[in-house]
Amino acid sequence: MAYTNQQDGYERKMYKGNWKCAKCGTTISELPFQPDPDKTDRLYCRDCHRQNRDDRPRRDNFGPRPMFQGDWQCSKCGTKINELPFEPHDDQLGTLLCRDCYRASRPAFGGGRGR
Repeated sequence: MAYTNQQDGYERKMYKGNWKCAKCGTTISELPFQPDPDKTDRLYCRDCHRQNRDDRPRRDNFGPRPMFQGDWQCSKCGTKINELPFEPHDDQLGTLLCRDCYRASRPAFGGGRGR
């Protein structure tokens, strides 16, 4: 069952239920999203979610992304690719795209953020 909860100056749709935290076993009675019934074993209470989030490596500095050097070819236009922001696995080699083909294949979202 969904209801609206006004918190921090905005309204957020909340879902009531009876779930258990996968980490500590605490009862979770409301969530800001409708959980997938097949994935309720992956739900976390607020405290465990924050702890998991804080334990993950973060890129707060927004520094340069690590790049991988190689000798690849775009699967769409045949352009040589010498650098990628990820290290491709063998099963990805037939699907690699150069920057231009990758950008052209992405859906246009239009509008952007209003200022």
